[in-house]
Amino acid sequence: MSTWILLRGLTRETRHWGRLPELLRDAIGAAPLLLDLPGNGEFADIRAPATVADMVDFVRLAAVQRGAAGSGGAGSGAAGPELAAPCNVLAMSLGGMVATDWAQRYPGEIGRLVLINTSIRPFSRVHERLRPSAWPGLASVALHWRDARLAERGIHRLTCNRADTLDADLATWSAIRRSAPVSRANALRQLGAAARFSAGDARPACPLLLLASREDRLVDPACSAKLAAAWGVDHRVHAWAGHDLPHDDPAWVAQQVRAWLAQDAVESAQTP
Repeated sequence: MSTWILLRGLTRETRHWGRLPELLRDAIGAAPLLLDLPGNGEFADIRAPATVADMVDFVRLAAVQRGAAGSGGAGSGAAGPELAAPCNVLAMSLGGMVATDWAQRYPGEIGRLVLINTSIRPFSRVHERLRPSAWPGLASVALHWRDARLAERGIHRLTCNRADTLDADLATWSAIRRSAPVSRANALRQLGAAARFSAGDARPACPLLLLASREDRLVDPACSAKLAAAWGVDHRVHAWAGHDLPHDDPAWVAQQVRAWLAQDAVESAQTP
């Protein structure tokens, strides 16, 4: 069975997945491998790369070191480490850009992709990739970056539509921020990398599922719709969740992945 790797987005880390890894484990039959992007989580002390391509190189090495699949070793040439068997990747937002670039540059290493609320040039316009209505909220988060609770409250307001867990979320997220703070400089480098990233026109060679939130206040869901149309891939939309779909409805995400895998298995069995 292929390893499933989970990648979060801008300034977020593995602990921000909440219940999704547990629910996804039940859906796919194995525990996923959770990896942080450079500059986040366990790698918070590392200077975040200025490009998505460099983030891919970092994550590929981390995947090999964590035993995602066999390895060619870090000294295996200009391409760096090599996975001996394809992995599947579920990623959101900036993590989705990293996963897309990984699949396009190293097609033999990615068996399946699930992208959540991501936005990619050249398929989406600037105001779609980051809604203008979110700019004041982002400025407020930046202003209060060193105040864990205020910053996390601002992030919650921008990314989550489920409010019944607000107090618990703020307590958990504030503790995460204090234990592994992402520097403002790393946040800006990640934001810049996301803004500059442009994917190739050709869709990744692997099966691909796009999940989006109709009520995303940070990224226009049109970004996923346009990407799905351009690449001709499965596209499913949640009715009320915000940008952080895994937070708002992790069970729905796990159900969509399970249904997608089951559908593919049936279609494969019917193919002569």
